[in-house]
Amino acid sequence: MIRVFRHYLSSAYIWLLIIEFCMFYSAMYFGSKVRFFWYPSWYTDQEIYFASAIFSVVLSISCISMGLYRKNLEWDDYELLPRVCISFSAAIFILVSIYYLLPEFQISRSVFGMALAFAFISIMLSRYIFHKYVTLDPILRRVLIIGSGEKANKLVALNEEYMVRGFTIVGFIPIEEGRCSVADQYIIKDERSINQIAQHYNIDEIVIALDDKRDIMPSHELLDCKMSGINIMDLMTFYEREQGLIYLENLFPSWLVFSDGFAQSGLRSIGKRLFDIFASLVLLLVTWPLMLLTIIAIVLESGVKAPILYRQIRVGENNKNFNVIKFRSMVTNAEQNGAQCAEEEDSRITKVGGFIRMYRIDELPQIFNVLSGQMSFVGPRPERPEFVTGFNKRIPYYRERHRVKPGITGWAQLCYPYGADEQDTIQKLQYDLYYVKNFSLFLDLNIILHTIEVVLWGRGAR
Repeated sequence: MIRVFRHYLSSAYIWLLIIEFCMFYSAMYFGSKVRFFWYPSWYTDQEIYFASAIFSVVLSISCISMGLYRKNLEWDDYELLPRVCISFSAAIFILVSIYYLLPEFQISRSVFGMALAFAFISIMLSRYIFHKYVTLDPILRRVLIIGSGEKANKLVALNEEYMVRGFTIVGFIPIEEGRCSVADQYIIKDERSINQIAQHYNIDEIVIALDDKRDIMPSHELLDCKMSGINIMDLMTFYEREQGLIYLENLFPSWLVFSDGFAQSGLRSIGKRLFDIFASLVLLLVTWPLMLLTIIAIVLESGVKAPILYRQIRVGENNKNFNVIKFRSMVTNAEQNGAQCAEEEDSRITKVGGFIRMYRIDELPQIFNVLSGQMSFVGPRPERPEFVTGFNKRIPYYRERHRVKPGITGWAQLCYPYGADEQDTIQKLQYDLYYVKNFSLFLDLNIILHTIEVVLWGRGAR
């Protein structure tokens, strides 16, 4: 893992992105060579180089937006062939649009077709090789866990559901007396020092995972490991790096006080506001026909007199309330019995509402909330004050998510499905706190690109 603008990225996927970018670039180049194998080329080398650059950039961005370089993608959600096909379809549409608007960069259909064929074969081949070799234990980071309690035990299956495991746990060294939740086969029963054990097992990293801060930590032995070149990491930082969240079960005010991040300088706020305006105007320009069709569909289903938009009070930055604007997706008397979360197969949702909620179309009017400054394009999703009051009392650090403006999309929406109960709210809060701590324009752009995948796959919608 490497950190870019305080956001952790998988080095394996970065290398895969670089390799596949070069493959896409070469695909256009070799496509032109094959097309003009027997005849003089219509294009100069400079034109082919430029066409290859445009082709590889557009195709790479399309693949990124379909989650093909997302570390925390599970096997059940992978669906390689559909994702690649949709990526290529989107890239074809964008490239054809570029060729239409800028005819001087246009490439013949035969060269373009051959480039696409080479690119498709290349990415399928690279994915086969990648997934065959990237998860082999010899190339994974070897991690030693100090502790054997409940928190240590949760690390056993931390990344097992991911397609690409970033590390392998070599074993656990028990410190807490009389408390062992880890299976016996994982326990290292060795009388040698921690440094000797680490050298014996070729350990790359040691993670401190003690249930109680009062447990005596072997500081001198850990210092010996540190001076021997082994990375030592606390549990909070480990979760932040591996899962992109702030681990609530081990969170203390002192960690928040002394950790990096949570910077909200004037220039950062100005840059984010300018980005919000630009992104909102672009989205409005692209989606206004879809918004018009949605209005027509709502009118046809519910009648002319029924409201099209739905305004609801939500909690914004610094706990200030505002009216969020959405397309109405439920019957007009949906909350006559009070506020309640949407459930699976909720009878209050209309037919049109079910569709627009599935693909997040109902959220599009929030563009105007962003333009008015009440929301940001990216941020924690705004909650209703009726729920926030209770969450503030029952969930530690919940109020900290309101340190930034709420967003149309967010890190929690990308990493966790729709949450309808308090346990889901706690899980999503861990991702929201990660965003509040590490937000940057780079992370915002990353979230926006991957939101396309969330919308097309309908993940987490109700």
